[in-house]
Amino acid sequence: MTPTETGPSAAADPTRVRRFHQVLLWPLRLMPLPASAGAKPWELLAGSPWHEEVDEYTGDTCRFHERHYNEFVTFLPYVQRFLYGEGRHERTGGGARHGSPMRVFRRHDIAAVRLTARPGDAPVTLSIVHADLYFFLDVDLVLFNLEVSADDISLEQAQELLYRFGRGYPPGWDAQGHPLHCLADAEWLDAQGQVLVRSDAHQRDAFLEHVAEHRAPRIATHWAAMLEPLVPDYSDQSGALRYRQIEYYRMPLMAYLALNDPRALSRADFVRLGLVTGSGDQRALPFADEHLADFEQRYCYDRFWSPGGAAPDTRYLCNGHSLVVVGRADSVLYGCRDRGVLAQFRHQHFLLFLIAHFQKAALLMYSDKLVEALRDLDVGSADSVRRFKRSIRGAFEGFLRFTHRYWFHEISEQALVRALWGMCASHLKLDATYCEVKERIADMAQYLESDSLRRQANTVVRLTVVTIFGLIGTVTTGFLGMNLLAEADAPLERRLAIFAVTFLLTTVLTVYTMAKSKKLSDFLDVLSDERATAWQKCLAFAAVWRSSPPS
Repeated sequence: MTPTETGPSAAADPTRVRRFHQVLLWPLRLMPLPASAGAKPWELLAGSPWHEEVDEYTGDTCRFHERHYNEFVTFLPYVQRFLYGEGRHERTGGGARHGSPMRVFRRHDIAAVRLTARPGDAPVTLSIVHADLYFFLDVDLVLFNLEVSADDISLEQAQELLYRFGRGYPPGWDAQGHPLHCLADAEWLDAQGQVLVRSDAHQRDAFLEHVAEHRAPRIATHWAAMLEPLVPDYSDQSGALRYRQIEYYRMPLMAYLALNDPRALSRADFVRLGLVTGSGDQRALPFADEHLADFEQRYCYDRFWSPGGAAPDTRYLCNGHSLVVVGRADSVLYGCRDRGVLAQFRHQHFLLFLIAHFQKAALLMYSDKLVEALRDLDVGSADSVRRFKRSIRGAFEGFLRFTHRYWFHEISEQALVRALWGMCASHLKLDATYCEVKERIADMAQYLESDSLRRQANTVVRLTVVTIFGLIGTVTTGFLGMNLLAEADAPLERRLAIFAVTFLLTTVLTVYTMAKSKKLSDFLDVLSDERATAWQKCLAFAAVWRSSPPS
């Protein structure tokens, strides 16, 4: 990023951010592929800028460093199997069963992003560390991940970038037509600094028309271009890989800030960082004192917030939507990319943040599927009922796979990771959301089971009625082997004709009995009731042929 202030004054500023990393993580729901596709979603990325990332765990072991080992041993065994698979297997063939259910694709054609936070501000440029897409086996989700970095920026710039950068579209516009709460301008740059795509957040009419027509938000141009060949489901663009927004339009984010002196930050500064509210007066809190009375207890992890230790004056702030770490730039351990806090931030802490938001997005997706199944249900249409049952059974099966493959209450026994995971899960209300979705799916499954039992009971009743009335003829004609018609020695043609007529009459009688089986069942209930009079039983018999009133 191009610094706006250099020289002795910048070096003397205790709140100067010497190293800045921002990580965006945007969960999106993948829509079902056409039946003709016959492929996994990531297989449709062939020929696009996205290429599968062969990481240090699946590629050449010479790329495997100590920080990757530290990342691996941080997690419990069942989380390791989710993240890395089992053993060293290839992605194809028999080894695919033991590989990681998570697939990562990365693009390298976008090297930087030039941002203008507010109208009139000088544009600044951030380097793009990587842009990834995370796919998951048997879960219709994709997580877009973007990491950017900069050196030597002001605290105000960092706060504004955290607040404004990760927004999929503008929430509104001011009287002058400038987008509110998001960047005034954003441009993706290639390695030569040429502009590839520019944001269109200032084009208010385009966003208004899209919502008016589709009842769905319009993704800003620069984000839509980044995600291609994935295209928004509610758009006129063609493409098999379609997605829908599943969470809030603000992307969950992580941030790493290495400051000259973190102790120089005021409580208001920490509140703005922890709650991602943007820049403001260092002496004034962004919200009421009563609202922030328990800020430190709810959002701060202060185990390392002390002058001593290997990484002094290090503070973690987590509100579920964001995870921010602040520390001293002159601390060797804090800035170490192999063994220090920076390495942990980009590896262990990123993965715990990814797991938490993947779980939340998956639960919201299953909830959406249930709503869509009910919305499309027409009880008067047999085809609609069959589709509804298939949808519910598919959701139940998918949720079962998700539970046993991706749902974790604990991911690590290391104190720091365990504490940050607990804060993320608590603020995101993962357990409560899981119980709610599980209960809804169980209710749907129970409904299908009850409906199946009801249909079976109706079938048994109808068969019983047919059997009872068929028994009369069977006993009558078969009594003592009696033959009413002695046609045993008749010509073959006559016997076949008699057989055909008898078969036809029997079939018609059986079908007619089935058609009247419900009313005949009601008649049999009255007939077997000892308290019913003979007249009531006659009326019940006559009701078999009485037409039912329209419902």
